[in-house]
Amino acid sequence: MISDRQLLIKLNEQFGFTAFRDGQQETIKAILNHQDTLAILPTGGGKSLLYQMPGYLLPGTVLIVSPLISLMQDQVDRLHRSGEKRVLMINGQLTGKSRHQALQRLSSFKFIFTSPESLANPEIINKLKKIQITLFVVDEAHCISQWGPDFRPEYLLLSSVLKQLGSPTTLLLTATATPEVRQDIIQKMGLQGDAVTQVIRSVNRPNIYYAVERFISVNEKEQYLIDLVNRLAGSGIIYFASRKLATQFAETLNQKTKKTVAAYHAGIAPIDRYRLQQQFMDNQVQLICATSAFGMGIDKDDIRFVIHFHEPANLESYVQEVGRAGRDGKPSLALLLYSPGDEQIQQTLNHIELPDKELLNAVREKREPSSVLGDNRELFTFYLEHGYNGETIIKAFKNRQISLKNHLNWMARYVNNTKLCRRQMILEYFGERLAKPQVPCCDITDETLLQRFEKNDDSQTKHIHSIIKLNWQERLYQLFNINHNKEN
Repeated sequence: MISDRQLLIKLNEQFGFTAFRDGQQETIKAILNHQDTLAILPTGGGKSLLYQMPGYLLPGTVLIVSPLISLMQDQVDRLHRSGEKRVLMINGQLTGKSRHQALQRLSSFKFIFTSPESLANPEIINKLKKIQITLFVVDEAHCISQWGPDFRPEYLLLSSVLKQLGSPTTLLLTATATPEVRQDIIQKMGLQGDAVTQVIRSVNRPNIYYAVERFISVNEKEQYLIDLVNRLAGSGIIYFASRKLATQFAETLNQKTKKTVAAYHAGIAPIDRYRLQQQFMDNQVQLICATSAFGMGIDKDDIRFVIHFHEPANLESYVQEVGRAGRDGKPSLALLLYSPGDEQIQQTLNHIELPDKELLNAVREKREPSSVLGDNRELFTFYLEHGYNGETIIKAFKNRQISLKNHLNWMARYVNNTKLCRRQMILEYFGERLAKPQVPCCDITDETLLQRFEKNDDSQTKHIHSIIKLNWQERLYQLFNINHNKEN
């Protein structure tokens, strides 16, 4: 077993860092000891190191399952910039001769990034079975529980994929997961709960301040947002529930504010999305109006605010998205805007018309064509092709709807809250407690909080910094590892 000193030497030699962030060393040691591991570390916590270092210390190949092409591309680019050329990305964009050549020489790659959908392809699985997969990584592992059965159902096949590859050591990575979700992830991956090492760190980001603004109408909310953007300093992200509104608002804000604004969503061509990401990273674009498609893998240190124009579907998504702010440790704002009817948007987005079980079974038994299942026939056909019967499918989807409703109820509590500290509400949701109150913290504990961020002047910024330094400087140092150590 490699010693702690040897790990530090490797960290410095290979990656140029002088110290591990909280949770990194513990996770890496578990992997090197061939222990399946669930690591829950805060956004910006250096999760890529958790599989890259073992990749260099162990023989064979590291297979990383990632939910988004943009997330894969970001990691591939980072590895290339570090000098690592043994990197491959397998997805729908890899076609023709390039795909054939890559699959013929899989063993020459140290890191292979792919999607759950690609792993549902028998040809790819058969090629992967012929090489030594040392470490199987699921990035953004909360997707195993959060996505499916109604979205990205291929995540439910990962346990089967793992077995087909010989059950290599498994690393599950995420920034957020309740105790229930943790168990759900482990169960769905087919792992033995007692045998899984869990490295869990708090979801709390002390430098992120939470606020909610309520409005009587959408028009009032829109006008408020325009005025607010004019007053906020720095880079930011505004999340919308629809592509159309994200695009429209980007155009409006470009016209009515001094910021350079762009829209980002899954309907934009991949090359244009990549270009927008780079422009945002380089501060050529100051503000992104986005759907939830934007954010995973974005590692921009100085995002000062994240605004949600619509209520998110759940607190997991909310914490993930606002966690993209303030990775430099400086004060950052998480603001949720609410107007009556916002919750209906999520209910509509998550609603699926269920056929009856008899019809599903008729399609399964080839007595009826799949076209009778309506607009969602591909989704239902997926389950039928993987051995599910009508009754099992209906039960899974109904349980999913109950879960989504519970999540929305939690969001409603958060939005309507007028008494409890918002930070404490979030921590309690994830099974944590705040050791001691923070001041400032949220709009409940400090009614002037939002105004502090609206002031675009140096004196106010210095005021916020002084409060932080006075109350919890050491805590920040520990969380962000900025005490004279190079950050990783």
